[in-house]
Amino acid sequence: MADIQKQTVVIADNDSDFLDWASKHLEASSVQIVTTTSSTDALKLFNEKQADLLIAEFNLRPIDGLDLLKKVRLSQPNAMVILNGHINSTNAVIESMRLGAFDVLRRESINFELRHVAEQALASAEQMKVAADNSDSGSIMPPQSPDDLIIGNSPAMQDVYKLVGRVARADAPVLITGESGVGKEVVSNAIHKFSRRAKSEYVAINCAAIPSNLLESELFGHEKGAFTGAVSQRIGRFEQCDGGTLFLDEIGDMPLEVQSKLLRVLQSGEFSRVGGNQTLQSEVRILAATNKQLEEEVEHGTFREDLFYRLNVVRIHIPPLRRRFEDIRLLAEYFLQKQTAQGRNRAMQFSREAIETLESYNWPGNVRELENLVQRACVLASGNVLLPTDLPFDQGGPRDEERSKLERAARRFINAAAEEGIAPVEVAMRQLVQEALITVEDDDSAAAKLLGITETELKKHHPSSAASESA
Repeated sequence: MADIQKQTVVIADNDSDFLDWASKHLEASSVQIVTTTSSTDALKLFNEKQADLLIAEFNLRPIDGLDLLKKVRLSQPNAMVILNGHINSTNAVIESMRLGAFDVLRRESINFELRHVAEQALASAEQMKVAADNSDSGSIMPPQSPDDLIIGNSPAMQDVYKLVGRVARADAPVLITGESGVGKEVVSNAIHKFSRRAKSEYVAINCAAIPSNLLESELFGHEKGAFTGAVSQRIGRFEQCDGGTLFLDEIGDMPLEVQSKLLRVLQSGEFSRVGGNQTLQSEVRILAATNKQLEEEVEHGTFREDLFYRLNVVRIHIPPLRRRFEDIRLLAEYFLQKQTAQGRNRAMQFSREAIETLESYNWPGNVRELENLVQRACVLASGNVLLPTDLPFDQGGPRDEERSKLERAARRFINAAAEEGIAPVEVAMRQLVQEALITVEDDDSAAAKLLGITETELKKHHPSSAASESA
């Protein structure tokens, strides 16, 4: 039987009694421990033995713990280093973590923390090695050009690209719908970039972020003295982007009184500044976006029906990230490279396990949440290979494994059905719903949540509906 490959730990400390205690405390059949009282010897031993972990005291000589950390990380960027000592300054802790220490332990509590933290560091070191040794385990370069405005290879996003190309040729208003964070503004920007107005002004306004009493002035401008604080005349966004494109994000939150004035511009191209009598004209293309169901807002009287029909000439719906599993890895890779390109981080890559963790998460915040998570992971990671433990999820982490597997199978099955004609999409959906119902023991509500669809959608493809049709 082959010997188990041992991991090497180098411990450097001025106190020989501490070295004896730490060696016994960390003793394990899978670990080889080497000790020294010299920081120069520690650096030499770490490099010669290709050690997995260095545990060093701050007050080492001839070079202190911080300088030793710098030198070790310079020679081995993924090196696991735990610094410890009597810490009198928070600056030392901050600087240690900034330089890439795995952890910093106070001498007063090291008896209780050392073994647990060391085991975590050794586990991370092993994962780093596996990721580095397996060329197919980590990141891939996105096959798309870095100049691409929208990222995604899923069939759903291919449909979005085609619609963007078609509507870019015309000047009709476009209503972009989808959950918060799916990338509605990215799609709006792409429409403008590919339109004949590309060289003209593009202005984006978030209707929900501007107080209702100021939104009208923001859009149409105001005259001097029109209201308290209007000390001079100000042109609005319609004047600013005459001949260009105006993107109205979260239009479902626009007050009714501003909706009336917007409707007039869409009908005639005419408007007046707040507090003014002069009729102005502007030739602007309107792109609007919302995460609300505007049809319901119309029924509730919070959105004008005539304005809805003016805006809803062409609708582009962007599906949530959980419905386009194939894009998660591609987007994560793109955001990771974006961090590197902007000079914010060293070159980094995902481990296979990290990618699998990303793909098993529900992404309630969609693409925006994914980008934020990648950015935070780059900041917090101690090595240049991102591990599952480096992913700082906001909302409870990955979904359970059963749900994850079902959703992956769902996306692949539906895509195969749509692209290769294996089965009609209706048949694919019906089979998928049936699998979900079996998983949740015939609970319609739970099955709908599992698949990321509404109960109404689920009922359309319910096995019982198929049976009634055939009867």
